Amino acid sequence: MVSLVRGGASARSVAQRFGVSLSHLQHWILRAGSLRLDRVVWTDRQRVSSAPANRTPDSVETRILQARGSLRSSPLGDCGAQAIRDELLRAGPDDSVPCVRTIGRILKRAGVLDGRIRTRRPPPPPGWYLPALMRREAELDSFDTVEGLALAGGTQVEVLNAMSLHGHLPGSWPEGPFTTDSVLAALLAHWCQHGRPTFAQFDNALIFQGPHQYADTLGRVVRLCLQLDIIPVFAPPRETGFQAAIESYNARWQSRVWQRFTHPDLAALQHRSASYVDASRTKHALRIGAAAPLRRPLPKPFMFDPKAPLAGTVIFLRRTDGEGTLTVLGRPYPAGQHWQHRLVRAELNFSLGILELYALRRAASSHQPSLGRLPYQPLPLKPGRPQALPDLATRGHRLGAKATHRKLPT
Repeated sequence: MVSLVRGGASARSVAQRFGVSLSHLQHWILRAGSLRLDRVVWTDRQRVSSAPANRTPDSVETRILQARGSLRSSPLGDCGAQAIRDELLRAGPDDSVPCVRTIGRILKRAGVLDGRIRTRRPPPPPGWYLPALMRREAELDSFDTVEGLALAGGTQVEVLNAMSLHGHLPGSWPEGPFTTDSVLAALLAHWCQHGRPTFAQFDNALIFQGPHQYADTLGRVVRLCLQLDIIPVFAPPRETGFQAAIESYNARWQSRVWQRFTHPDLAALQHRSASYVDASRTKHALRIGAAAPLRRPLPKPFMFDPKAPLAGTVIFLRRTDGEGTLTVLGRPYPAGQHWQHRLVRAELNFSLGILELYALRRAASSHQPSLGRLPYQPLPLKPGRPQALPDLATRGHRLGAKATHRKLPT
């Protein structure tokens, strides 16, 4: 191409003839200049060394590796980057001794580091600890309370929050100090409007599980769930991940409702909270509707008997101790010596009087083998008088449930 241009042809016609751009041809014409074509350097790479200019010399790297070998066999045994640099400087001041970070990179490049890189495994699917929930054949509602809030004037405020796992259905009920009656009314109002889930998950607080000072004791919240054919699930104490959905919603509610506005009284806080819940339900209307078939309507009429014999299943997620023993309702149960400090799903079936134990591992969430079946005999209860279903029309307004009866937009 350059020879044709030198012969008198136009650069544009030569570029069209060889199918290249005009700027491409002009680049090579400038490269050739006035030199003979056999003396022009046509290669496009610069004649420089492939090694960077600031690379540590091989002799220095050899000294570093030799120093590490001698320090590793020394009585002290310190052979890290700092110890190697101190050893090289101890032999005499030398400007060729690299810094600690450079020595660390040399050791890593040579593959002589003793530390192991943490293996990052993919997280298990949502609800992995319950097979029906993991297969999206059931729905779970998580409940938790936010405490330690105070309005102007010192009025103490607590908030009961709810969040479903698959449907992302929220619920919030700001109130004064919560009682068991307040929790029961809020649960009934929530399930009366949206239907019952298969599972209801709680932490191990007294208001949900019941008193802990007596063995085989369950509170009225658990008994309400069992009489509504809802399986209560109690998360393991001091474990992360199981309450992630409801804890995330607790943080969002505090940042979007509690911290954004100034609330003069409890009624204003309930109104602001109801507005946020309605907006959140509208935002996730499609997701809520997709998970709606997993919920069942509340039976009517319904009479709650807090002293009725226990029937149904309660699930406890627990971690065994050093002897492979877990505690359920104040009693120790052996899970096996081979399952120490591991997660266990304990399904307490009151109808059959048995306690079934299943092994849980996040790395193999689909494999949950049985650890055994143990007999269970609860303590007898004193007979009591049945309680009628709380009046949702009167209790619901006080708990902020009035706004939850609004229908989602279609």
